[in-house]
Amino acid sequence: MNSMPARSPSPRSPSVLSERRTLRRLSGLSSPIDQQASPDSVHPAAITEEINEIKRYEDFTTIDWIQDSVQEQARRRAKRRDGTGFWDHEGTFGWRRKVLFAFIAASLVKSFAPYAAGSGISEIKCIIAGFVMKGFLGAWTLVIKSIALPLAIASGLSVGKEGPSVHFAVCAGNVISRFFGKYRRNAAKTREVLTATAAAGVAVAFGSPIGGVLFSLEEMASYFPLKTLWRSYFCALVATGVLAAMNPFRTGQLVMFQVQYDRTWHFFELIFFAFIGIFGGLYGALVIKWNLRVQAFRKKYLSQHAVMESVVLACITAVLCFPNMFLKINMTEMMEILFRECEGGHDYNGLCEPDRRWYIVGSLAVATFLRIFLVIISYGCKVPAGIFVPSMAIGASFGRLVGIMVQALHESFPDSAFFASCDPDVPCITPGTYAFLGAGAALSGIMHLTISVTVIMFELTGALTYILPTMIVVGITKFVSDRFGNGGIADRMIWFNGFPFLDNKEDHIFNVSVSHAMTSDPLSLPASDFPVREAEHLLNDNKFQGFPIVEDRSKKILVGYIGRTELRYAIDRARAEGMVSPNARCLFTKEAAENSIALRASSSRHNLVPDTFDAIHQSSGTRFVDFSRYVDHTPLTVHPRLPLETVMEIFKKMGPRIILVEHRGRLTGLVTVKDCLKYQFKVEAEEQALAATNNPPVFRLGEHLHGHGDTLEERVWHFMQSLGSKLPIWKRHDRPRDYGHRSGHDRTEEDDDGFVELEERQ
Repeated sequence: MNSMPARSPSPRSPSVLSERRTLRRLSGLSSPIDQQASPDSVHPAAITEEINEIKRYEDFTTIDWIQDSVQEQARRRAKRRDGTGFWDHEGTFGWRRKVLFAFIAASLVKSFAPYAAGSGISEIKCIIAGFVMKGFLGAWTLVIKSIALPLAIASGLSVGKEGPSVHFAVCAGNVISRFFGKYRRNAAKTREVLTATAAAGVAVAFGSPIGGVLFSLEEMASYFPLKTLWRSYFCALVATGVLAAMNPFRTGQLVMFQVQYDRTWHFFELIFFAFIGIFGGLYGALVIKWNLRVQAFRKKYLSQHAVMESVVLACITAVLCFPNMFLKINMTEMMEILFRECEGGHDYNGLCEPDRRWYIVGSLAVATFLRIFLVIISYGCKVPAGIFVPSMAIGASFGRLVGIMVQALHESFPDSAFFASCDPDVPCITPGTYAFLGAGAALSGIMHLTISVTVIMFELTGALTYILPTMIVVGITKFVSDRFGNGGIADRMIWFNGFPFLDNKEDHIFNVSVSHAMTSDPLSLPASDFPVREAEHLLNDNKFQGFPIVEDRSKKILVGYIGRTELRYAIDRARAEGMVSPNARCLFTKEAAENSIALRASSSRHNLVPDTFDAIHQSSGTRFVDFSRYVDHTPLTVHPRLPLETVMEIFKKMGPRIILVEHRGRLTGLVTVKDCLKYQFKVEAEEQALAATNNPPVFRLGEHLHGHGDTLEERVWHFMQSLGSKLPIWKRHDRPRDYGHRSGHDRTEEDDDGFVELEERQ
């Protein structure tokens, strides 16, 4: 049988039409310059893109959606590089998209979840230490922060996602633990869950499980037992394992700026590494000081204009970042570029070209100082905002600048004895390692962390070779930060917001007893014969969170303690059961309740009849309500002569809300965390005043960083305040804060701090 000749495909066959459609798509994606170029001059990336586009539209082909999105991002980055101006940068929508994202993020936070703003690390530290902030870790905060955080990052603001990722993870842990009674009814178990989820948040943000555990140990938890260490490790392990299984970048990297180095370092480079460490410490002190001033200005004048502030910041950031090649890309991509070695074809706009070296140095210097300015004014605005990655980006740009200059120095004097340890066949200086160490120095300077930063940077590179340089840089940064600063940004924000938190990193020696810091003669309730009506007035007229119970207000023999919530619940339940009458009396001890029952039985046996109208009125509705079941009969008490340092350690380790002070059974006072802090601040203020009078001005180095004296920054700040007060748009009507009526005791507003929870944010 003769075989039939093979027919060529018909011009209208489906395969030919599909191929033509694919070619038309590719021709539409290519630019006129690419169409005129010869086949030999086509860039390999363009060839790869065309092949991927052909494979994308083949029949019976499964599409990898994540890889497809990565390719789309690469195509958009190439289009951005070909942009001709600010108005067409990033497409037709351009900078308007960033402004819109900032507007949506700020509107969501202001309207639905004010607690979703900021980083959240400061507040989480206080919550883990035992402070109550209702709604901060709720489901609504979790939802709004998960929506607003990507929008804030996409808006181009100089903020990061790592700090909010910790808040997000802790919110998730708190919401999930509410479904289990074991954790819902046990505050200690809940604290372990929150600590473990904080470690998971850092582990996912940096791809560093061990670093996340150490961050939780070093920064978050004031009390960290071994069982919490294991649970934090397991939580970070599971979180990082899930992230690795998802492979978000399709490159095997857990974070975009993960990098590997195959070259070692030389001992003469320690001089330049030390310079980078000094920069990290000074950067942290400068940014913390000025950011707190911006926060004060924001709190005073911009609290009612949070959305407009975020929009203006997005506009300012877009305008300032556009001319600079390192600022108009996102910060993680910038660090990925700066961490790279020049060998292997990794170049970005002439970053590795010797002819463009000084232009790159100038661009990096401008990027460093502009980013510092943007971080100062952006961190703290009412969108989800972190400071980890912005600080690392600043340190990376400065470190790369130093590395390029050292490389130029080596090329100018290759035969110098200073560079005698360099191998002539191997590149001596790797500028990418300087950027890497600069990122670690800036992160350590802004957070005042040492061990966790070293481990995080090690896990980002996987290179044991650079453990020692990282430790040296972080150690120098720590020394400079302690000299010119006063704690990390999280600790300073706790101080700025007035949260009651005792830092476990500080050791104080006061050499005084707790009686010097306690509140004397606190408001107390008698154990029996206390009118329910007066108890209700007491709850309505002040914000005390608890009351000591004494046998008699004159003798003040301590018998227990009842919280505000328990007392309110007891009164409401007694009223619902019909046990509260106009003359009802509270009984807070079992002995008083038994005596009242015996007295009532005796009266009914003798059938006593009142003989006056006052007696009839008093006996007609008199009932005794037993509240003894709601009283803590074994409260935490200390002796008045117990050292104040020991009481502070009790607060750090056990986290009680209040400690009663009693002597031979008599209540003499009570002490709270804020009482300890007030005494600590008083002593520190006296020491600073004494040092200022004893030291001459020449020895007051770094005084401007601590805010003492009328310096240039102070005058600029006063000018900003006067300018803001003259503009009518910034004026706001401050509502007076109602702290309740005073009780019978002469307590001031500050004396109520131990009883008052954190108020809702305005």
